Amino acid sequence: METSLSTKWIRTFLIIAKEIATHSRSTRSKVGAILVKDRRIISIGYNGTPSGFDNHCEYENGVTLPWVLHAESNAISKCACSTENSSGSTLFVTLSPCLECAKLIIQAGIAQVYYLEAYRDLAGVNLLRMAGIPADLITLNESI
Repeated sequence: METSLSTKWIRTFLIIAKEIATHSRSTRSKVGAILVKDRRIISIGYNGTPSGFDNHCEYENGVTLPWVLHAESNAISKCACSTENSSGSTLFVTLSPCLECAKLIIQAGIAQVYYLEAYRDLAGVNLLRMAGIPADLITLNESI
């Protein structure tokens, strides 16, 4: 399990997740996520298409393409392809997880979630809490 992180580390990792979000090609919402274990970043993800696909995220009418991956699922998938594992890690994400991502977070053994903004539907956060995984909204001050 992740060692207790200080407020300064939590804020630092959320700032990094915000920066990772800028790599998304989505025009509607740019979301970034990082997985951390023992204060080491073990994986990153942002919302985008699977490897090998053109990385445009929406149809011309602005509707999200059905094959776009969420930032959390991207980070978990990348971790699965590495020599790391996500068991006991902490997820830092710019937008609270949706229900589908919450299921992946539970199955991946992630122990804690911090997020910067609440998604319109909090079913994912509620499921995480039902599973005993703390999911906390953190507000960053501009004075960092």
